[in-house]
Amino acid sequence: MHHTILIIDDEKDIRTALTGILEDEGYQVLNAESGVEGIECALQELPDLVLLDIWMPGMDGLEVLERLKRQIPQVTVIMISGHGTIDTAVRATKLGAFDFIEKPLSLEKVLISVANALQLQELRVQNAELKRSASADSELIGESSGILSVREQIRRVASISAPVLINGESGSGKELIACSIHCSSPRRERPFITVHCSAIPEELIESELFGHEKSAFIGALSHKKGRFDQADGGTLLLDEIGELPLSTQMKILRFIQDGSFERVGGNRRLTADIRIIAASSRSLEPDSAAGAFNPDLYYQLSTIPFRAPALRDRLDDIGPLVQHFVARFFRREGGEAKAFLPEALNKLQRYSWPGNLRELKNVVERLLIMAPGRVISAEDITSLSGESTATLPSIGGALSRSTLRDAREDFEREFIIHKLEENDWNISRTAELIELERSNLHRKIKCYGIEVRRYM
Repeated sequence: MHHTILIIDDEKDIRTALTGILEDEGYQVLNAESGVEGIECALQELPDLVLLDIWMPGMDGLEVLERLKRQIPQVTVIMISGHGTIDTAVRATKLGAFDFIEKPLSLEKVLISVANALQLQELRVQNAELKRSASADSELIGESSGILSVREQIRRVASISAPVLINGESGSGKELIACSIHCSSPRRERPFITVHCSAIPEELIESELFGHEKSAFIGALSHKKGRFDQADGGTLLLDEIGELPLSTQMKILRFIQDGSFERVGGNRRLTADIRIIAASSRSLEPDSAAGAFNPDLYYQLSTIPFRAPALRDRLDDIGPLVQHFVARFFRREGGEAKAFLPEALNKLQRYSWPGNLRELKNVVERLLIMAPGRVISAEDITSLSGESTATLPSIGGALSRSTLRDAREDFEREFIIHKLEENDWNISRTAELIELERSNLHRKIKCYGIEVRRYM
C-alpha cells in the first residue's frame, strides 16, 4: 500500500529535502509552494498526510490547517515551523494538527512523526472495522463433507488475488467463508471490509464504495474516501452483489480489470490493491443470461466459485455449532454455562433450518436466556420457540418446483409470511429479527404479493 504525502512549504530547499527522504521510504510525495495551491492539491488528491509549514506568504499554515480540516476532516496534518511558539503549537493542536515539528528539521524526527501518524490512521480504520464486525465469527465450525470441501478450497485459493464468488442461502455463512479466505491469505494483516450492497440505497452506493468529491451531490459537504480506499492492500467483500445497479457493476468490472476507480464527482483514475470477493444468496447465472447482471462481471467473479452449504445439508454439524454458540454467548455475557442434552440436539437436527446458521444462533441464544435450568431439554425447545418443529416452515413445497430460482422464491415467500405472523405482522420488528433492511422487506412483500394483515 502506497501512502500519499503532501508537502506545503514556500521554501524550495525544504520541499526538495523532504521529498527525497520520503520517496526513499516508499511514500508517494506531492508538493505545493503556497497555502492556496496546497488546498487545491489536497482537494484533488486526498492525501493520507500533509506536512504543512506555518509561516508562508499570503495564507498562513494555521488558516490552511483550519480549511483542510473543515473540507477534508479525515486528513492528518503535521505542522512544521522555523518560528514556533508554545501558543502557536497549542492553537495548531486545537485545530486538529497531529504533531508540531520545529525547523531546522531533523529528518529522523520527521520520519518518526510521519510513521506514527500513518500508523494511528490505520489503527483508527481497523478499529472502526473491528467494531462493525465484532459480532462476526471467522471460524468455520464442523467436520461435515461440505465444510471440509470449503476448507480445502480456501487452502487452494487463499494465496492468490483472483476474484471469488460465494453463493449460498441467506445466513449460510458466506461472510465467514470470505473472512476465512482473507485470514488465510498474505493480506491477513490488512483490512477486511464488508459492504452489504442490499442495505445501502441505490443513490448512495457508489459514494459508499468509491468515495466522493465535495459538492458531488446535495449533502456532499466535504471530500470523502470510500470503502475501496479503506480496503487498499486487503480484501473487499461485496455482499449481495446482485443488488447493485448495472452502472455500478460496470465500474467494479473495470476495477477488477485494471485496478482503478473514480470517486463520485471526480474525473481522475485512482488505483488500489484489493482482492474482490462477491457473495450472493441467489444464482447470478440466470440474471447474467437475462441481462439483469453484467455478464462480463459474472464471468470474472465466477473464475473461483464457492458454495456455502445450507445447514440442512450439514445437520451432523449441529452439535459442534451449538457448543460454539454457547461458548461464545457466555464469553460475551458471563454467567454459568448451560448444556444441551442429546435429546435437544437430536430435535434441532430434525429441523430444516431455513435461516441457516443465523437462525440456529438466535435459537440457541434464546434458549440460553429463557431456559430455567442448567440443562436444556427437547421440551425446552418446544415451549420456548412457541411452536413445535412440525409447524415451522418446511421445504416440501419448494421441492416440487422445476428450477432452483422458483424453489428459492417459494420458500422465501413462505419464510417471510411465517416470520410476519410470528411478529403480529409488525414489519419493522420482523425486518430487525431476520436481519433485513426494512425497505428491502417492504420490496419483497410487494414482489411476492403478500397481503399484510393488521392486528388490533
